[in-house]
Amino acid sequence: MRVSVIGGSTATDETADTARLLGSELASRGHTVVCGGLGGVMEAVCYGAREAGGETVGILPGEHRTDANEHVTVPIATGMGHARNALVVLNGDAAIAVAGAHGTLSEIGLALAHGRPVAGIGTHAVDGVEAVASPAAAVDYVEASVRVD
Repeated sequence: MRVSVIGGSTATDETADTARLLGSELASRGHTVVCGGLGGVMEAVCYGAREAGGETVGILPGEHRTDANEHVTVPIATGMGHARNALVVLNGDAAIAVAGAHGTLSEIGLALAHGRPVAGIGTHAVDGVEAVASPAAAVDYVEASVRVD
């Protein structure tokens, strides 16, 4: 399954640790990480996934694939700025939000509008987001919520 991981472009050490663990958990269960491909939560989740041997897709706001963080295995340049948020969530079967600000909130809204299940770790309290306490619980939730044919 592909899982969109959404979160801030900057992250505290604690949030980055959570995102790294999430990436590792997703990869160890055979899932592909889809994210915005830049820094903060995006870089940390990609680092964790790659360290565990997983694949990472970075859907970038700019025009250059080289803007992706070094842990993205498939960079996709869009030239769309924040409008690329829709592509981030549409390319995952589910979404997991880790902390974040306005951009994360927009991605949560888009994911819910497109029927994607959303788990949240320390993020916005929004109807439809399943608040969970750990990366493992987040992955458990999206695995139980998605039927992949």
